[in-house]
Amino acid sequence: MDIVASHWIYFAGILLIILTMLLRRNVVVPAIMMTFIIGLVFTGSVSMGLQTIFTASLAAAGELFSIFLIIAIMTALLQGLEVVGANEQMIKPFGKIMTNGHISYYVIIIVTYCISLFFWPTPAVPLVGALLLPVAIRAGLPPIAGAAAIAIAGQGMALSSDYIIQIAPMLSATAAGVDIQAVADRAFVLSIITGVVAIGVAYLMLRKSIQKPSATHLNKWMGEKRIEHRESIGWKGKLFAIVVPVTFLIVILYMLYTTFFTDISLEGGSGAALIGGAALILLILASVFYKPKQVFDNVSDCMVDGFLFAFKAMGPVIPIAGFFFLGSDEFSGSILQTETAPAFLFDLVQSGQQFIPEHGIFAAFGILLIGMITGLDGSGFSGLPLTGALSGALGTVTGVDAATLAAIGQMGAIWVGGGTLIAWSSLVAVAGVARVNVQTLVRVCFLPVILGLLLSTLFAVFFM
Repeated sequence: MDIVASHWIYFAGILLIILTMLLRRNVVVPAIMMTFIIGLVFTGSVSMGLQTIFTASLAAAGELFSIFLIIAIMTALLQGLEVVGANEQMIKPFGKIMTNGHISYYVIIIVTYCISLFFWPTPAVPLVGALLLPVAIRAGLPPIAGAAAIAIAGQGMALSSDYIIQIAPMLSATAAGVDIQAVADRAFVLSIITGVVAIGVAYLMLRKSIQKPSATHLNKWMGEKRIEHRESIGWKGKLFAIVVPVTFLIVILYMLYTTFFTDISLEGGSGAALIGGAALILLILASVFYKPKQVFDNVSDCMVDGFLFAFKAMGPVIPIAGFFFLGSDEFSGSILQTETAPAFLFDLVQSGQQFIPEHGIFAAFGILLIGMITGLDGSGFSGLPLTGALSGALGTVTGVDAATLAAIGQMGAIWVGGGTLIAWSSLVAVAGVARVNVQTLVRVCFLPVILGLLLSTLFAVFFM
């Protein structure tokens, strides 16, 4: 492919955004300006450059809206349960196990990992956010630590191996021309190594911020919207403290049933849709039991508050995601309104593949780096055919098994884009349910995840 001026501008935009993040500044303005410049240079029209800003954000909004919606719904449900006192009753049983912030950190990791391994992180995030995160916060775990635990266990460790559903290993193995199970097995081991390192390093970084258990932590986390004059906790609160977890348990069991005993697939977006629909029914029922005559207004108010929170917290992500969507051929054509638009990010990666040295350790880290770069589009899966194909080619000349290289590339792509290291991926959902700033969450996860990836890659080179 031909690398033209707009490709280099896109590359400069990536470097500018990364530098801005390292300086702990908001990257919305650089993302918007670089999107405009790319549109201007590629089309040669100021008008099209301005339109590119809008169409890029529109494409990103369309892709991310499902995440915004689940955040809004779960926030609305939490507020609906608040008014009948069900939230405090609901978390009491978990409090017997999650007695302090340290234990809570690891309980969240285990539960998130188990759910995400079977259904992907999308449905796991709202479940853990609704049922476990309030308990952990009251036990003294800071919201940012809870968010990091969910992201590392779900978006990172579980999704990067994708050992049960095996969509990621299939993409990697098919492109590399190797056995799918071979890639899956290696990816599983590497995901555990990366995850254990990241979990441990993140804990060491955050442990001093863990406080003693107190209900004031939960009150502060709920914020100004917390209901101060609700009715005293009675049979209604106790009833919904049982109904809500039982409902979500039934959803999980149904998803397990469909996974193992039917041809119906409810992972990923379908699982999140099922949980979101159940949450809305629970919100309506809670409002009916609270004040039947005001059910229409109560549900509407809760939904409005949910959407306000979702867009206030996550809205800035849209123009950032729009810039990176320009790098994918799946979106660049519609954004630039032409059928001949290049895939800026993937073109740059492919043009640089020839510079990877044909030596085992360099090839491994080169594939890891390429995987991480392809993950910048916020998908994690879109770059797997590329890293797989490169692994197949390099495996014959470097002495490193092609399946191992493919698994390494899969680690880089999904840990970044799946994601734990970029604010415009599904990490935005984690930040949303935890009520933390998504860019702060990226900074917290950065060092633990990078160290984990480096160590797991070294392990792969010397022991696989």
